[in-house]
Amino acid sequence: MSNPNETSRRRFLLASAATLAAPTFVPARALGRDGGTAASERVTLGVIGIGPRATYDLKAMLNLTDVRCVAIADVQASRRDAGKRLVDEHYGNTDCKLYRDFRELLERKDIDTVLVATGDRWHATASMLAARAGKDVYSEKPCGLTIDLCQQLADTIRETGRVFQAGTQRRSVPNFIQAVDLAQQGKLGKLQQLYASVYVPTLDNGWLPGEPTPPKAVVDWNLWLGPAPWRPYNGKYVAGQWRGYYDFDSGARLLDWGAHTVDLCQWANRADDSGPISFEPSDKDIRCRYENGVELILDFLPTPFGDRGPNWITRLGTCPVRFIGDEGWVETGDSGDTEVSSESLRRELQATATRVRGLDVSAHARNFFDCVKSRQPPVTNAEVMRNSHLACHAAAMAWILQRKLTYDPIRQAFVDDDEANGLRSRPARSWS
Repeated sequence: MSNPNETSRRRFLLASAATLAAPTFVPARALGRDGGTAASERVTLGVIGIGPRATYDLKAMLNLTDVRCVAIADVQASRRDAGKRLVDEHYGNTDCKLYRDFRELLERKDIDTVLVATGDRWHATASMLAARAGKDVYSEKPCGLTIDLCQQLADTIRETGRVFQAGTQRRSVPNFIQAVDLAQQGKLGKLQQLYASVYVPTLDNGWLPGEPTPPKAVVDWNLWLGPAPWRPYNGKYVAGQWRGYYDFDSGARLLDWGAHTVDLCQWANRADDSGPISFEPSDKDIRCRYENGVELILDFLPTPFGDRGPNWITRLGTCPVRFIGDEGWVETGDSGDTEVSSESLRRELQATATRVRGLDVSAHARNFFDCVKSRQPPVTNAEVMRNSHLACHAAAMAWILQRKLTYDPIRQAFVDDDEANGLRSRPARSWS
């Protein structure tokens, strides 16, 4: 599918060329002859939400010579200004435009792609609005607060023909790729169990004390809340302390790591187009089962940044996963290191030139922008996101309800459980 923005630019250039009466000097830089990227080949980027995670993502994207960040939208003036300083200092100009309301950014016809890195409550809605505005989308995870929103988002991406990448960047990190390869190529034997590390679930329906609401130009509180239920302003929310509150967070916090680790387990089991069919909670984990008999275990880590407990090798770092077959196992994490059960498996591991840590988004962003140009599905496209997020949300529901749930993938509903089916969606507040 062609990019309408690129088509418009090419038509403009052709029309302009036809009306020129004399030769025009074009700088070598504009043609890409100085080692840069020609302006006509650059992908333009707008940022929706510019907190700490977005800043981390954006720094990697700014290093891509064929990507140009041209605009930032955020409901907080301080974050908008910090984002502009970052972009303008990188390019050595003052061109980056700022918006309080991201819908104004989406109205710009010269923006090809957006990075959606707001809080969880906005990810799906902002991504869908961007897709309908003709933008390709890189969305931070969790990409939707509910099963229903994840389904809607995937459907919207399919209907609009946009390119979508979920920010589950570990699919593009070498040590995780190698671990999945061992599982998929049968080097572990027949897969038996997949371990995905997750936070201990939490469920908080409380409110922080109300404080005076700042002027809209400082913090647009209504727009910050967006589709989430209304509650009084408190500065801790907008400073990032919204996590763990049910109205703002995804799946009792299971998706903070689960969006990554369950996604990797899905991939190892070749289950990108499906997911587990049963979910059974306990006080230490949630055990899920696929139709092929493989067991997925969401293991609760009481101290995710400290001791891993008996199931994990601490030195492998945060966000560990372990794949176990009847002939061996592999475990890896954010340190970039990998541990295996035998010397023969160790020989299967390919040495990499440099160690890449699990938080690094460089290769994942590169994959997204390459797919923007080729119109091919990225590695964590909307369908991959839909199924891995659904598995996380369903596991969270089993934990919240404290009972085993069975899921029918054909009907896309829980079997004989109206209460669980009722939790697939949440009421959305009118915010516009």
